[in-house]
Amino acid sequence: EVLIEVRACSVNFPDVLLVAGKYQAKPRFPFIPGSDIAGVVLATGPGCKMYRPGAKVMAMMPHGGFAEKVACPESRLVPMPDGMEFQTAAASLMVCGTAYYALKQRAQARAGEKLLVLGAAGGCGMAAVMLGKAMGLHVIAAASTPDKLQAAKDAGADELIQYTKEKLKARVKALTKKRGGVDIVFDPVGSTYAEDALRCMAWNGKYLVIGFAGGSIPKIPANLVLLKSCSLVGVFWGNWIQRKPLEGLENMMEISEMLKEGKINSMISKVFPLHQTVQALEEIDNRTVIGKVVVVPTAFTSKL
Repeated sequence: EVLIEVRACSVNFPDVLLVAGKYQAKPRFPFIPGSDIAGVVLATGPGCKMYRPGAKVMAMMPHGGFAEKVACPESRLVPMPDGMEFQTAAASLMVCGTAYYALKQRAQARAGEKLLVLGAAGGCGMAAVMLGKAMGLHVIAAASTPDKLQAAKDAGADELIQYTKEKLKARVKALTKKRGGVDIVFDPVGSTYAEDALRCMAWNGKYLVIGFAGGSIPKIPANLVLLKSCSLVGVFWGNWIQRKPLEGLENMMEISEMLKEGKINSMISKVFPLHQTVQALEEIDNRTVIGKVVVVPTAFTSKL
């Protein structure tokens, strides 16, 4: 294991589920939440060969990240690219990792395809908007409020849908007349919009199941999958990087290059000191956040 001085930890919706006991992983209480960290190696244990004290690293933990220091298996570490800030590194790890894996490996997205992103102003959704644009896709962003849609537009979305006021299926069909629907649906929301989004699929499209931030797991009519000859594709990035660490590292290096080149950004809208972690989690749970929220240990709050 490696001992890391935590400089920043991202706040994600799975942290809220984990604390509520509603996530697929259920650690024994008491535990410390927080998964995506960036920091500096303080010490290494026996058998660690890749990192030395002083190295700047990112890591995805099962939990334990909302802390000043944390011990982490060396296999979970990724080197931080030169010039990247700690907050950017922490904010980008899970959401960009998930979105890029979804679009690149799972959907095998090609330039020119049409991508519908639900929850487009959330961390994962906004990452999908930016990465989709960087990959040459035509991005249709769907969100619940005008301010969230403006954030998605600023992130690069080509078309906007406010699905609390517009009929999702009718609007998508109007925007994709020639193709008859979208090639890819990126869905981190689930809930009541899933079936409508599935009805928006073009022939041979791919529906990416990312998560269920809407609060409920949808029941998908299997006949729609048959009629559209489309694919329901699960996306579990955390498990994939454990199974394919070299491919996962390659993805993270490509994401880092896109961050350096300005093709995508860290999406950070708020930074909280460590003692306000509960408030940060509440804002995620209340769906008031646009983009990403990051927690920073007290020793480094002078830089906020």
